[in-house]
Amino acid sequence: MMRIGIIGAAGRMGQAIAALATEANVAVAGGFDRRGAVMGDCADLAALAASADVLIDFSSPGALDANLDAARMANTPILIGTTGLEAAHHAAIDAASRRLAVLQTANTSLGVNLLSALVEEAARRLGADWDIEIVEMHHRHKRDAPSGTALLLGAAANRGRGAADGVALNRVQTGTREEGGVYYASLRGGSVAGDHQVVFAGEGERIELGHRAESRAIFARGALRAAQWLKGRPPGRYTMTDVLGLA
Repeated sequence: MMRIGIIGAAGRMGQAIAALATEANVAVAGGFDRRGAVMGDCADLAALAASADVLIDFSSPGALDANLDAARMANTPILIGTTGLEAAHHAAIDAASRRLAVLQTANTSLGVNLLSALVEEAARRLGADWDIEIVEMHHRHKRDAPSGTALLLGAAANRGRGAADGVALNRVQTGTREEGGVYYASLRGGSVAGDHQVVFAGEGERIELGHRAESRAIFARGALRAAQWLKGRPPGRYTMTDVLGLA
């Protein structure tokens, strides 16, 4: 049975992954959060990395360097689901992926990642004269906005258009819309697990592609499936697209 180590084990995602591990035929080697060990008997993060076949990280951007160091020292593949990452974090992931298998994603839902592929294809076929708006809603406690998933979908749209980046506006658009830009609106409230809608608006017609998360369990199941896929992979940077065979 494959063994996973959970970083951020006391958080919502960490607890959901631990709860569903047995269902996925996966054993939990242990779990850490900022207070130390909260699952299992591993003395420290290095010991957890050494005892696990794959690490699953849903902690915080500030903990990323230490988590990557532990994975690197033990040569243990790591799945990073932490959101709110910046350019420096991605550079650290790129460096680590030259020595071990790293899967980084803003969303582990299989449905969301299939949606991302559909968005990329729609953007490729429709062209820059179709406006793209991404609307997302999450629970009131979510800190980052736009959500990591919204940015993932925006990146897919930009890839489809052959563009490196897009225009990101949070909540309110001001002034004239830029052709070819990708705009975002973020809503926060209640206990929403995650709603995302991508709107392609053309002259006289509109296409809407969306996904609604009804339970945090879908992200946990996707993370466990991705961890099973990641075990034994050669060094490199991977995404959920690779897990789904869409690359």
